[in-house]
Amino acid sequence: MSEPPSPIRPTTEAACALARSLIAGAQFGALGVLHPVTGIPHVARIALAPAIGGGFLALLSGLALHSQAMAKAPVAGILIGEPGPKGDPLSHPRLSLSVTARFVPAQVATEQGLRARWLAQHPKARVYVDLPDFRFMQLAPTAAFLNGGFGKAFALTAEDLMP
Repeated sequence: MSEPPSPIRPTTEAACALARSLIAGAQFGALGVLHPVTGIPHVARIALAPAIGGGFLALLSGLALHSQAMAKAPVAGILIGEPGPKGDPLSHPRLSLSVTARFVPAQVATEQGLRARWLAQHPKARVYVDLPDFRFMQLAPTAAFLNGGFGKAFALTAEDLMP
């Protein structure tokens, strides 16, 4: 008996461009981590901004469970891409990313002007950006899975996502 055909299509430049546009336009996403004590999956919505050189920047509270989880195991998954106002929500493109997480040292964040860049994209963060438990985190993609709509599935590499 023959194997069924793979639903994963060969990677194309159009698929890579769609994935990069989803990353560039992402203002928030669903972040999946493993609970630092129980190991059970935990998902949280976080604000995002495109990072210089690719990937994402996030501003996270050290009190949040997802921050504690990534401090223990610096890997996570992020889902981005929102359904449009019409049609089946599952027909709209979305991107699932595997990422490695790295807290940005305060001095580096200052040198790179991350606070100003973050507030330009997320002005309501002005209320908490300077609280002592908040830090910037770099989320660097290692792989991704693009669902561009029905019958449009692609496995992508980190290189495919580079701007």
